[in-house]
Amino acid sequence: MASCLHAPMAYTIPSSASSQSVRRPKALTLSCRAFGSKSAAKIPMPPINPKDPFLSKLASVATSSPETLLNRPVNPDTPPYLDLFESPTLMATPAQVERSVSYNEHRPRRPPPDLPSLLLHGRIVYIGMPLVPAVTELVVAELMYLQWMDPKQPIYLYINSTGTTRDDGETVGMETEGFAIYDALMNLQNEIHTVAVGAAIGQACLLLSAGTKGKRFMMPHAKAMIQQPRIPSSGLMPASDVLIRAKEVIINRDILVELLAKHTGNSVETVASAMKRPFYMDASRAKEFGVIDKILWRGQEKVMAEVAAPEEWDKNAGIKVVDGF
Repeated sequence: MASCLHAPMAYTIPSSASSQSVRRPKALTLSCRAFGSKSAAKIPMPPINPKDPFLSKLASVATSSPETLLNRPVNPDTPPYLDLFESPTLMATPAQVERSVSYNEHRPRRPPPDLPSLLLHGRIVYIGMPLVPAVTELVVAELMYLQWMDPKQPIYLYINSTGTTRDDGETVGMETEGFAIYDALMNLQNEIHTVAVGAAIGQACLLLSAGTKGKRFMMPHAKAMIQQPRIPSSGLMPASDVLIRAKEVIINRDILVELLAKHTGNSVETVASAMKRPFYMDASRAKEFGVIDKILWRGQEKVMAEVAAPEEWDKNAGIKVVDGF
């Protein structure tokens, strides 16, 4: 242990041996009696780190009042010079480290935006609920905003929706909810890349097929389904009102058939015949029907392209096709 304390600063200290002052230009030699030693050897001090609060405080005290560092009592139970601080802290607690500025300097000062806003930043619009008025309002607003931001960049529309009904067939929204989103898509200048994840049923299937040709995709295990619109619960309505609603549903059905025929490339009769009952389609069947253009399965198209035709398999296996079977 060092027998003396030296601070890297000039100070005039009265000598204990004579009344003359001795100037120490590079180091301040304090009396070794502070450590209980009789020797007065000088130990060169390294430069003080200005960011070290302990050494900075010690140097400040040595400059302003060096007498506080002289003739200090030796207390083996207390670390030396720690009493110079009013409230010394040996180690920061984990909570203090967590709240420290240096630790959290990159943490946002404000709460992050909601998830739809984050997706919107990547030009992604996600429909993950039945088409109720609140969903329609948000989706149409996002589409208009993205076109206003950049009318040339594509918009990615991800769909996982049961349309205007629930999975059990109960009506939760009017058909106009789906038509509103469809009309908004048709009025956009941007390319629309549609992707089906999970399910695209009824009006949601129409939105899936309404994407830009060649940019309509489907996950390998997603499902698409087209069906006739349903009449909302009539309850205690008069018979005349029920008839009016039935006529409106028929009109909506005809519009839905025409739009699906337009985007799938099928005839109106083909689509109407398929919609007589719920018509479910997996990814491959939806591609054949014209709802989508590609299946988003990494490497699948390359693998399927290398698969031989059934006749080639039979020929290589030595199987002969018998007429009548």
